[in-house]
Amino acid sequence: MERRLARRLVPLVAAIAALAAVPTASLAQGTQDAQSQNTQGAQAAASAAHRQFAVGPQYDSTHVYVEPGTEQAFAASWVATFGGRTIGPNATQVTPTPSRTLSELVLSPVGTLSVFDYTTPVPYPFGTERTGWLVTDLDQAVRAARADGAAVTVAPFADPIGRDAVVQFPGGVSAQLYVHTTPPSYPALASVPENRLYLSPDAVGAFLHSFLAFTRGRIVSDDRRADGAAIGLPGTAYRLVRLDSGFGTTTVAVTDGHLPYPFGQELTGYGVADLGATLERAKAAGASVLSGPVRAGGRDTAMVRFPGGYVAELHNNR
Repeated sequence: MERRLARRLVPLVAAIAALAAVPTASLAQGTQDAQSQNTQGAQAAASAAHRQFAVGPQYDSTHVYVEPGTEQAFAASWVATFGGRTIGPNATQVTPTPSRTLSELVLSPVGTLSVFDYTTPVPYPFGTERTGWLVTDLDQAVRAARADGAAVTVAPFADPIGRDAVVQFPGGVSAQLYVHTTPPSYPALASVPENRLYLSPDAVGAFLHSFLAFTRGRIVSDDRRADGAAIGLPGTAYRLVRLDSGFGTTTVAVTDGHLPYPFGQELTGYGVADLGATLERAKAAGASVLSGPVRAGGRDTAMVRFPGGYVAELHNNR
C-alpha cells in the first residue's frame, strides 16, 4: 500500500517542481505587460476625452431667440451697427422634435449670431442654451463633456445640415455643440466676443472645474474686488473671472444675484473701436441704450437692446 501511495505522489511532486521551475521574472514580466496595456489604454482614453475640440471663435455663435416676427428687423439693425452679412432666413426645423423657425446666420466682425424666430412653440430645453460651438468630433466632445462634469441635456440628433447636442455645465450654463456635414468657412473676427456669465459663489467653483477641463481653457485674471459700476452697482465690488480658450473668451461675474435690470439679461459682450460712434449707429438702426456708457475696470461699457429683444453688452477695445 505504501508503494502504491508513493507511485501516486511522484507525478504530483514532479508537477509542483515543474511549476516552481517557471522563472519568477517571466511571471512578473507578464503581470507588468498586462498592467502596461491597461495603463496605456487608460491614457489613450483620457487623451481622447480631453483633446481640443474647438475650431475657432468665428464658429462659436450666440443663440439669439427673437420675439416672433422680428428676425429681419433684428438682423438689419445688427448689420447696420456692426457691419457684416446674413445667410438666410430659412424656414426649417432645428430641433429633434417637431417645430418650425425662421433661422438666420449673422456673420459680423464682432461675432457670429444664430438667430431664431419661431413660428411654433419652442420645444424644451431649446432657448436655454447660450451659444453654439463648432467641434471637431461631436460624439467624442459629448463624451468628454460628460466626463468633465457636464450634463448632456439633449442627446445628439440630426438637423438639416449636420448634427447637434446640448450640454450643461454646473451652474446651469448650457451650450449647443454642432458639426456640419459640409465644414463651414467663416471670416476671422475683428474682435472676439465675450460669453458673459453670472454665477453665485456656490456654483462658480464647480463650473470653473468642469468648463476649463472641457474647453482646455485657462484663467486670465481673477479680480475679487472688481468695480461694481460695470454691472450697475457703483460703489460696490464683486468677483470677476476672465477665461480664455479655443472657444473664445468668457467673463464670469460672481454675485449675490441682487442685480439691477438689464444686467444678467445679456448673453454676450462685444468689443468695438469707438463705443460712442457704435452707440449712435445702434440707436439710428432702432436699438435702445439701456445703461451707460460707464467707465469701469479700465474700459467704457454700455448695455443695448436690439429689435427683437436681444440685449448685448458693448465695450471699447482700448
